[in-house]
Amino acid sequence: MASGSNSLIWFRKGLRIHDNPALEYAAKGSSYLYPVFVIDPHYMEPDSTAFSPGSARAGVNRIRFLLESLADLDSSLRKLGSRLLVLKGEPGDVLFRCLKEWDVRRLCFEYDTEPYYQALDIKVKNYASAAGIEVFSPVSHTLFNPADIIQKNSGRPPLSYQSFLKIAGQPSWASSPLSTTISSLPPIGNVGNCGISNVPTLQELGYEDSGQDELTPFRGGESEALKRLRGAMDEKEWVAKFEKPKGDPSAFLKPATTVLSPYLKFGCLSSRYFYQCIQDVQKNVKTHTLPPVSLLGQLLWRDFFYTVAFGTPNFDRMNGNRICKQIPWNVDHELVAAWRDARTGFPWIDAIMVQLQKWGWMHHLARHCVACFLTRGDLFIHWEKGRDVFERLLIDSDWAINNGNWLWLSCSSFFYQYNRIYSPITFGKKYDPNGDYIRHFLPILKDMPKEYIYEPWTAPLSIQTKAKCIIGKDYPKPVISHDTASKECKRKLAEAYELNKKLNGVVSEEDLKMLRRKFEEDHQRQEPQTKRLKNKN
Repeated sequence: MASGSNSLIWFRKGLRIHDNPALEYAAKGSSYLYPVFVIDPHYMEPDSTAFSPGSARAGVNRIRFLLESLADLDSSLRKLGSRLLVLKGEPGDVLFRCLKEWDVRRLCFEYDTEPYYQALDIKVKNYASAAGIEVFSPVSHTLFNPADIIQKNSGRPPLSYQSFLKIAGQPSWASSPLSTTISSLPPIGNVGNCGISNVPTLQELGYEDSGQDELTPFRGGESEALKRLRGAMDEKEWVAKFEKPKGDPSAFLKPATTVLSPYLKFGCLSSRYFYQCIQDVQKNVKTHTLPPVSLLGQLLWRDFFYTVAFGTPNFDRMNGNRICKQIPWNVDHELVAAWRDARTGFPWIDAIMVQLQKWGWMHHLARHCVACFLTRGDLFIHWEKGRDVFERLLIDSDWAINNGNWLWLSCSSFFYQYNRIYSPITFGKKYDPNGDYIRHFLPILKDMPKEYIYEPWTAPLSIQTKAKCIIGKDYPKPVISHDTASKECKRKLAEAYELNKKLNGVVSEEDLKMLRRKFEEDHQRQEPQTKRLKNKN
């Protein structure tokens, strides 16, 4: 590109100034720099038919978090003599118009592995190539380039964390400091007739005030991400001793993790910079935990899922997914809705789902509990149904990680010890015997004695009356009997695993129908407990 030409930096993820190779390259030698974000109706358009406030794809918590992140990015750009140019429409069409209108010779954006963006990027790169526009799309959202890992593994993604670590080794950039500051940016040229606006508010996008009594306590943006990162890294002993299986899922006033996942998801925080900060702490302590349980190990888990997702066709579904066990999950819309809307009658499960609705976030062990309950633990509902709810409501919902964790927690891939089930009664009790977490998120149970708060249906009527919570009236009865349901789930999974093994994983839709019919016949030999309990409610 000739010196003094115009460049466009297209922000999608990577909503930050620090460690942003696409931004640095776009700024280098440019006369004018156009920093652009496109509001994609596919993601942002309000949808009144969805089960919660938000668009067709994202709940309002995540949209709010994104807008806060964009406002923060705009503020940072203004300090460098620039600003964020916000446009609206199908991103490819919007970019084509701007590239032509502004006579752009260099287009820069962070590489993205999601199928939606992969398809969009091919379209944009083809246009740019035909117009003689240079494209620079660096891999900076992850620690490694997933394509490199797959190439090193004979063209297939490694399917275990340990094999991933062995192939990946140390990131090539890890030994030298990353660029974390930019002193100034080229000015913005004439924007012409491209329909530029400022970062909109939720109301300007067409969202009404939800009137929710409790909103997510996590604000979006790079400034907040770096502040949270500094706070975590100052706790050197905590960083050194971090172990993922540990941590209290019921801690909500001060969560037992960094809560940096939403900032990583939107790229408000560079995972590479986070990696180097953890390394700096580990160099200055006597001992520290190691992957997979360490804090560094968590970042590597993120890259592991990104790599498998990138290299596995149909990763986000059961059908046509070569690494996914084919299982005849139940189809029961009422049970899915009861789980989603915190009406299962199990306070530990329902409190977690309320936190998800209100905050758009919950501790990873809490996520494990509700995912296990929906799938292989109790309800035997398809993991894709749970994935869809998480994809909508989580502020940190990330395509690769969300799908990867649902495959894992339903024992459809990666993890196959389906006999290990999270109890919806005893698991939460060991962390929070008084039930403070339940009392906060399910205030209808706030006066229930601690002896009954995890199983309120066992409380005598006199206790329920005194607690002002009659089970079956003020709070639902359990939708299933956990002991009976979990045994049924184990039996069904054992049979499904046997079928997958016998057919060498190539299980047809007809095979699944046959197994589902067998499950239904077995179930009909006894009184259907789900129907019985629904009738009682």
